[in-house]
Amino acid sequence: MKVLRKILFITFLSFSVLILSGLGYYFAVTKDTKLQPQKLLLDEKNIVIYDENGEIASVATGIKQTVPLSEIPQKTRQAFIDTEDKRFFTHNGFDFRRIVKATLTNLKAGSFKQGASTISQQLIKNTHLSQEKTVKRKLKEWKLTRELERNYSKEEILEKYLNIIYFGHNCFGINSASEFYFGKKPNELTLADSAILAGLVKSPNNYSPFKNPENCQKRKERVLKGMLTSGSITENELQTALAVALPQTPSVNTKEIGYAHFVFDELSAIAERYDFTVGGKIEIYTYLDEPLQKRLIQTAENYKETDMTASVISNETHGISACISTVGDVKRTPASLLKPLLVYAPSIEENLLSPATPILDEKINYGGYSPENYDGQFHGYLSARECLAKSLNIPAVRILETLGVQKGAEYLTKLGLPVEEQDLSLALALGGMQNGYTLPKLLSAYSVLQNGGQFYESGFIRSVKIDGNEVYNRTVTPTKVFSEDTAYLTTDMLKTAVQSGTAKKLRTLPFPVACKTGTAGTDKGNTDAYALSYTTRNLVGVWFGNADNSYIDYTGGGAPCNFLFQIHEYLNAVYTSKGETIQDFSKPPTVTAVELDKTSYYDTHTMCLADEKSPMEYRISELFRSCAIPTQKCEIFSNPTIISPVLRYDNENVIITFDDKSPRFYSYKIDRYDYATHSTVYEGGYTKEFIDEHVKNGKNYVYTVTPIYQGTLGAPIILPTVTTKDAPPTNLSDLEIIQKNWWDY
Repeated sequence: MKVLRKILFITFLSFSVLILSGLGYYFAVTKDTKLQPQKLLLDEKNIVIYDENGEIASVATGIKQTVPLSEIPQKTRQAFIDTEDKRFFTHNGFDFRRIVKATLTNLKAGSFKQGASTISQQLIKNTHLSQEKTVKRKLKEWKLTRELERNYSKEEILEKYLNIIYFGHNCFGINSASEFYFGKKPNELTLADSAILAGLVKSPNNYSPFKNPENCQKRKERVLKGMLTSGSITENELQTALAVALPQTPSVNTKEIGYAHFVFDELSAIAERYDFTVGGKIEIYTYLDEPLQKRLIQTAENYKETDMTASVISNETHGISACISTVGDVKRTPASLLKPLLVYAPSIEENLLSPATPILDEKINYGGYSPENYDGQFHGYLSARECLAKSLNIPAVRILETLGVQKGAEYLTKLGLPVEEQDLSLALALGGMQNGYTLPKLLSAYSVLQNGGQFYESGFIRSVKIDGNEVYNRTVTPTKVFSEDTAYLTTDMLKTAVQSGTAKKLRTLPFPVACKTGTAGTDKGNTDAYALSYTTRNLVGVWFGNADNSYIDYTGGGAPCNFLFQIHEYLNAVYTSKGETIQDFSKPPTVTAVELDKTSYYDTHTMCLADEKSPMEYRISELFRSCAIPTQKCEIFSNPTIISPVLRYDNENVIITFDDKSPRFYSYKIDRYDYATHSTVYEGGYTKEFIDEHVKNGKNYVYTVTPIYQGTLGAPIILPTVTTKDAPPTNLSDLEIIQKNWWDY
């Protein structure tokens, strides 16, 4: 018995020491931690955006005035309570039942699958605490939550929570979120609206109706079912709310929030990836070029007939210097902007294509899919360079069919443009896909051509500090996708698009620029118009269209190119004022200029190296990867050859007809042989037809035709024996007749 008492005493003593030590540690850690009421209010001073120079940017943060709880519908309040904290009105800041349940769930899963923070705890975390995940931070959270519950009523806590929580897309507080997502005041929110907003809190980036509508719909349904289980709504109300469609685009003109909209959009994604809470004093360092942003806005004022998005990326920082939009970060079909990235560059990389490769533009049909060119015409054989510069559809589909859709899609994925299974078809060559991409994503992908095959994912944010602690610092790491020579050749082809293709409106710019245009639509009209251009210093892109997919009066080579022209002019003026210039793209040593024979290229559509003796007018100069230079050599000048002429005997005359493809630059010698004589019957330039009127009846003649170029004789072509009237048959061959010296007999 004494031993048992001793054991119990020691156990009690140890437990007491442990509790006292814990309490001592708790008081030591939290002694200076105090609730600061001013932090519980949303203040623009708590959110600071810096430009590329580290100066405070004069961009709107989108913060709206707080609203009293009385102006927030009961169903809206209940949506948040049922989703985030069911026992909010009955606990004292901590839901211990939920904590136990979450702990058991996490232990069973072997990872942190479920949280147990109450609305009170979330309010404290968003306003008072650093982002570090330590025991010290948790203890401070507990103390501050207890103080919050002692000093404020549940209604006051809920009001502060709803007015300060982050809803994504630059929306802090329910007032800003209501306007952005639905174009409403908080007191106008419906049950369907409320379910969307309550669902956003967990992950604004993942559940945004504009970025991930499928996820948003599922989350909305889950919120509504939770409200039904809690008895907050009826089954009929649930079904009615589920039937309400998600908002398709923001309900405010995003030009009003401009660059900041995209900054906070990216911030949501970063916060999720790096696991920190968007709250407290937030300092965001960006790549914003404020004068350029203002010029972008001013230029956009000239194009008010449609919605639009425009963006500029600096090639020095790979950051987005300026961006505006009237529809937010919307995904649209990319039209022909995919051709260089999906079709041409991959085919060059795989040695299936060069800028000179002849492509036949004619009607095609692949299992019922029969694309047409924008002009409705067929152009016969054209070089790959011409096909891309003119953005012809049929050649692009033909090339992709040879490359393989899957192979092309693999290259797109490396460029941050994943392709869904349902979009894997030849129509992808023309941008045919269900969801599409955002303009900034497409611009980022084109950086691979601008930077020698290295892909740089662009971004708006350089770094983020919360309450003075850096929680994110961007590291720019390139991904090698194409070889340097592939990137250069594709860029050079897109420079041709500026000089003589669909982007001719840019050709008067006094510096080298590459451009790709794109237009999407139906037989009834166009729905999307793009122009995307780049120099060695910047990437500039613009999209015109309407959020509701209604038709527009633009094509990619029209107003969008005009827009780019104005931005490039501005950028060049800025560089000139600094004594700087825009340099040309540097040709890598693995790219070689090769001269091809012009005659065989256009007559037989083959790429042959030019003859050393060929004059300049019979040569075509084109660029090739050094590892893919044609090996066949043309010798039509050093070894003259022609297609065999046709011989016939008609009306007592011998007629020799030359093939239409016989070179006009040759001279020709025609010799006639019989059993006893040999004579040259013609010597001169090209003639369509030679008629020998000096033949005799009763003879067997053999003719030879010899092509000659500048004194160099080609091999004589022996034509079949011709027999004139009343001539006896012969058993000798044509060659024997020519070689026989009859005078020796």
